[in-house]
Amino acid sequence: MQTYLVGGCVRDKLLGKPVKDRDWVVVGATTDYMLKNGYKPVGKDFPVFLHPKTQEEYALARTERKSGHGYQGFTVYASPEVTLEEDLARRDLTINAIAESVDGDLIDPFNGIEDLKKGILRHVSPAFIEDPVRVLRIARFAARFNFAIAEETQQLIKQMVASGELEHLVAERVWQELSKALQTDQPSVFFTSLRQVNALSCLFPEVDRLFGVPQIPKWHPEVDTGIHVMMVIDQSAKLSDDLAVRFAALCHDLGKGLTPKDILPSHAGHEATSIELTKKLCQRLRVPKDIATLAAKVAEYHTDVHLLFELDATRVLDVIEGLDSFRRPQRFEQFLLAGEADFRGRPGYETADYPEKMAFAECFQQAAQVDIKPLLEQGLAGEQIKQAIHQQRCDAIESVLSSYRRG
Repeated sequence: MQTYLVGGCVRDKLLGKPVKDRDWVVVGATTDYMLKNGYKPVGKDFPVFLHPKTQEEYALARTERKSGHGYQGFTVYASPEVTLEEDLARRDLTINAIAESVDGDLIDPFNGIEDLKKGILRHVSPAFIEDPVRVLRIARFAARFNFAIAEETQQLIKQMVASGELEHLVAERVWQELSKALQTDQPSVFFTSLRQVNALSCLFPEVDRLFGVPQIPKWHPEVDTGIHVMMVIDQSAKLSDDLAVRFAALCHDLGKGLTPKDILPSHAGHEATSIELTKKLCQRLRVPKDIATLAAKVAEYHTDVHLLFELDATRVLDVIEGLDSFRRPQRFEQFLLAGEADFRGRPGYETADYPEKMAFAECFQQAAQVDIKPLLEQGLAGEQIKQAIHQQRCDAIESVLSSYRRG
């Protein structure tokens, strides 16, 4: 029996990045051998075991053959006769098909080390087309490492898109890859990479249709809505590690892709359309409820942050209450971060002052500090106390707005 480190841990080590999990491939062993030596089986679809001491994953060398549609449509063959090179050949990219022996020797039959040096994402074999998840993965790797997709791999993916193979992706896997991509330092690369290979319109049509849609140059020097949203999600990545904030940044302007052409470059009323499209996207991808809720709220209210000093106190309180901020202050903070990302997602605004964010935060803080005890002592109850609290909160907000307007 021979064991080798494989996959991401070898790749990340060569890139000088932290190695989180170490995965091993075992050549020349059987399931019975692994069980007799204390390894615990954990793989449902193929033989993977946990080491009895380190709890690291050890997988028997195997080959895979396409037997159906989607990422689950494979027949797995694991045997002591399967060689290391055969196991590496089933992997998606050359940079993920490098192994390291226990002595530290590198086994690189597909020149993955050279592709790492050049920053190239290249498929190992034509079998790449057999798993549609690989399209999402390669775009995510492009975003994570800022690597380029090899021309021949781009052509292969375009064939996959044209064949309809991506239509067999299940929602959970799409969301899983999307969420990982959004947590990279430059998530826009994920979407531009998918667009480069014609996959964005298939996987995320709501995002794809934003490209080429003009906005008013006075407010959006970048003009193109797709470019704006890409800039916004990259700004959100700089401002917050919160996946919910980054996803909300992605969805905030989806409605602009459906703005009637006769009113362009204006996008009056795009918020309502953005809410609808965001909810449909979240339903399709089965996005977690808290993330989906924030995204819809940001789509609804993001314009209010930018127009804060033009709003009256009642509208500001409506937004605060619409976000359920008094019960969920964290959501309000997330909302402001997404709004700031929207503001900064334009050329020349990346480091500009944005007093609206601080002012909105102060409005919330002052409204939240309204003391209802004196109102109760006055004997107010029911609708009366509700109206009194509302008025005092509006007064507190107006005080903040007035101080900012006076400068």
